[in-house]
Amino acid sequence: MNVIESRPRYRTWLIAVTLSALAAACGGKDQIFGTNGIAALVPAVTSVTPLNGATGVPTNTLVTATFNEAMAPISGTASMTVTCAAPCANPTGTVTLDATHTIATFTLTPGTTLATGTQYTVTITGATSLANGIAMAGPYTWQFTTVATMSLVSLGSAAPFGALGGGSAGMTNSGILTVINGNAGTTAASTLVTGFHDTSPGCTYTETALNIGAVNGLIYTAPPPPTVACPSEGTAATFAIAQQAHADALTAYNALVAAPAGPDPGAGNLAGLTLAPGDYTAAAGSFMIQGGDLTLDAQGDANAAWVFQMATSLTVGGPGAAFPQSVLLVNGAQAKNVYWQVGSAATINAAGGGTMVGTIISQAGAAFSTAGNTTIVTLDGRVLSLGASVTLVDTVINVPGP
Repeated sequence: MNVIESRPRYRTWLIAVTLSALAAACGGKDQIFGTNGIAALVPAVTSVTPLNGATGVPTNTLVTATFNEAMAPISGTASMTVTCAAPCANPTGTVTLDATHTIATFTLTPGTTLATGTQYTVTITGATSLANGIAMAGPYTWQFTTVATMSLVSLGSAAPFGALGGGSAGMTNSGILTVINGNAGTTAASTLVTGFHDTSPGCTYTETALNIGAVNGLIYTAPPPPTVACPSEGTAATFAIAQQAHADALTAYNALVAAPAGPDPGAGNLAGLTLAPGDYTAAAGSFMIQGGDLTLDAQGDANAAWVFQMATSLTVGGPGAAFPQSVLLVNGAQAKNVYWQVGSAATINAAGGGTMVGTIISQAGAAFSTAGNTTIVTLDGRVLSLGASVTLVDTVINVPGP
């Protein structure tokens, strides 16, 4: 035998003997070579939700970690904790594994949520393999930040308006069931308001037998007065009020645009979701509610607020001119704290029916129902258009209180 050629083989044999002896001394198993020298997998986290460094995370989020193999229950000396810095109180919850034992989930205690605008750290320690008890190489940590609660947006002088048309556009009603419980108006001339009357005697705006809409407040427009019997409206004074309401609505719109971007939990479709307070941003530019209702859960906080940001359109109901949908408020949620920032136009329940909630501020108008429908659409909120008309068909608008 060639002595030089045998040395590598000798070294390999010596290493194998040494490692086998060490494994035998440890009961025939170690965390690297497993039983009888067969390599064993060291448990490790392969992915997490929310992602490390994520921001705008909903306060009711599920925290999960996916492992590269089936894991033993994470309890006792093993733990998965979610913590935050004082004065924030660490959340409580339970840790469960899915049927494959590869996904661990931290579920918040029922009735509780994470704090808003807060950074959280998730730490997993001591987790072990279900197959052989091998432990993770060390603790695994990651961080995320919850969505910041939007400060309640000031609408200024636009707050008393149930409907406001902008630019050179007006406001139109079809049907005899429309009621606006608040003020209405436009920055255009009174001639562009059709199918309405308000609480001032003689102040009617091109009503017909089939198009009668009641405004249980006042209508503010640019001149001329709508009728000879209504000299107090359609004046320079009412035009100034409409202009200021429009300016305040624009300020509120810009504040909504500037709010921190949030998640898009339904990939553009909010139907069937229950959402905690926070900012929600349409990733593809538009939101819809089609195929189910949207529920907004304040979780007992009367000041809870929701901001929905979209670069283009908002569509509620459908698909097509059918299937009305609603926005439901639960656990203390209030319509006055819900805002929809719409970059183009809003179409609300084209088939009639359903209840929409919140203040809609759109750049390019809004339409509720379609001509010929007699099933009432309800808006608990406001519709404020910055650059186009507001069209109502048998729509009831209830302006929220302060």
